[in-house]
Parts: sequence; structure tokens; C-alpha cells
Amino acid sequence: MTRGTTLRRWSGLALLLATAAQSAVLPEDRADVLYHRYDGGGIIIQGPSVLVRKKLGENVALSGNYYVDAVSSASIDVVTQASPYKENRKQYSGGIDLLQGKTTYSTGYISSKENDYLAKTAFASVSQDMFGDLTTVSFGFTRGWDVVGERGTSRADPVERRNWTVGLSQVLTRNMLLGVNIETSESEGFLNNPYRQVRYVDAGDPRGYGRQFERYPHTRTGNAASLQLKYYLPWRAALDGNYRYYNDTWGIRAHTARMGYTHPWRSWTFDGRLRYYTQSKADFYSDLFPFFDAQNFLARDRELATFNSLTLGFTATWQFSTARAPWIERGTLNFSWDKLRINYDDFRDVRVQTSAPGTEPLYTLDADILQFFISIWF
Repeated sequence: MTRGTTLRRWSGLALLLATAAQSAVLPEDRADVLYHRYDGGGIIIQGPSVLVRKKLGENVALSGNYYVDAVSSASIDVVTQASPYKENRKQYSGGIDLLQGKTTYSTGYISSKENDYLAKTAFASVSQDMFGDLTTVSFGFTRGWDVVGERGTSRADPVERRNWTVGLSQVLTRNMLLGVNIETSESEGFLNNPYRQVRYVDAGDPRGYGRQFERYPHTRTGNAASLQLKYYLPWRAALDGNYRYYNDTWGIRAHTARMGYTHPWRSWTFDGRLRYYTQSKADFYSDLFPFFDAQNFLARDRELATFNSLTLGFTATWQFSTARAPWIERGTLNFSWDKLRINYDDFRDVRVQTSAPGTEPLYTLDADILQFFISIWF
């Protein structure tokens, strides 16, 4: 079980909610087939995804999704504390959208399973168009029931997650669109990784440090607010910007800034984007604790460390039609590539041996994220 897997699942869920609650228009009949690959930090995650949406009349739309992550991990945590491993995560989801006048109701269910982590999630949202369709207000709620396992044991620790989102979309001018979102999340249960250990100063160990298992608080509450602007340019292109602030009861403060540009050309559409992220460490995080059981809660998860990341991305989309399949209205071929670099301020690379613990070089992660998918409207 990896924390990254959990984050991917909830990020995907947030995307589903945002898509479902954006306006009082049902999704078009559409099928998407995706292949994704993440390669960085000794971890390779890849697999397919299939999404189908279908309207039933003018007021109801159904959707279904199948998603696979095949994980091969020899990350810094794995190679310094355990053996490299491979595992698969399979996810199934279904949803329904109901349109009544200017109001859209959406609900759905997601189930995912891997060797040592089970997750079941239900979500619902409602959006309302008003003021001549210039304003859209939306609300979403998510409830998750997870079970944390551990290979070779009978561990089955529960985790409950709740998430509330409130959004506002406003047309400011003919060419400018504003979006505001507020989000609150709560988690309760076994929130750390059962395999990960922290390190502490131990003069009796040849390495200069010993290890003990992490201990996290059993609750976590986070709050986030974001602002988005999109401006449509005279030559059919568009600029967009996004800022998001996050804080939680573990002491993490995070800022995200993103800029993007979209440019159509004949049957092609090109998107470029730049994203910067920075966060402070959790209150109970340390790369090296001064002694065994130095405090009540202990963490050395690099996702709880102080770090910043920069992502540069590019997407190319080609739109096509085919006379040989008249049931296909149109289709697109899409290729997306993102280059990610993360610089850690207080997480050190213990694979490098030094004369004293705590003097190892700081860790840096580079990753490539690729996506290729085909979309068909029918």
C-alpha cells in the first residue's frame, strides 16, 4: 500500500465531482480508452482505463469506469527498508447524472482493491445554474470506507474519509470566466503506512542510527480554497490560471500555482502548462529523530516533509471523423506528457553513506508522466 495510491484515488474522485457539477448540461455520449504511465523515483505505475458515458433520454446519463494501476516499486523507501515489489490496483466506478431544469444531481460509487488496501467510496453532488446561466453554484460530498492491510499479516485497520466541496463558477465578461472552490476533508483511522519506519540517532548502531515504525495521529482535517481564471483570446486560444491554498491539523501549509495556454490549429489543439507547488512539513515529521520514542507521533514520509515541485506539461489533441463508422460523430486522439521535479528541504538520501547521520545529500525526485487516450462521441 502506498500513500501515493490513496492520493491518486482521491484526486481522481475530486475530478469526477468537478466534472459532474460544473453546469446544468448532461455529459455527451462518449467513450474514452486511456493508457497512463508514471516513471520516477524508482517507481513505475502504468495501466489502462476505460470510461463510458451514455444518456438515457434528455434527463438521465449513466457512466462507468474501469482503471488499473500496475505498480513496480524500488523507491528510496523500499530499497532502504524492504525489498522491491510489484502489485496491481483495480478500480471500478459507476455514476448517474439527473437533470431537472437548471439543476443537475450526480451520484456514484467507486471500489478499488490492491494487495493490502481496500477502498469503497460514495459521492454525490448538486449544481444549480442561475442568473441567465451566468452563475453556477455547486456542492459535493464524498464518503470513503477504507481498510488498511499488511502483507503476511491479518491486519485490517479501518479508515473513514469525508470530503465537502462548495464551488462557484461566474461568467465575468464575454471572454473571462471565474471559478472559486472551497473544500474541507476529514480522515479518521490508521492513516500511516504500516511498512514505513523513521530513523533516530543510535551511537551503538554501525550506521549511526536505528529504526522504529511510524506513529501518526488517528485524525486529520484539512481545508483548501482555490481560485481559477480563464480568459478566451480573440484567435480562439485561451489562457488560464489557478491558485490553491491548503492547511491541515498536522501543520502542513501548501501553495499551488498553475498557468496554462490552449491553442487550436486546424484539426489540432495544443495545451501547455506550468505548475508550482510548495509545502511545509508536518508537525511530527523529522528526517532524523534525536533518540528512540522521541515524541508521541513520528513520521518520515517524504510527502509530509518540506519540499517544492515544478511540473511542465504539454498535450496535443487531434480531432477526426470517419465515414466508415457513421455511428461515430467525432473522435480525438490525445497525447499528454508532464515532467515533474521535486526538491526536498529536509528529507535526505540515506542510500549515500556519510560519516554522520543527518549529513547525507538532500533527496531530489524526477518523474515523467505520460498519457495516451482516444475519445469517441457517439
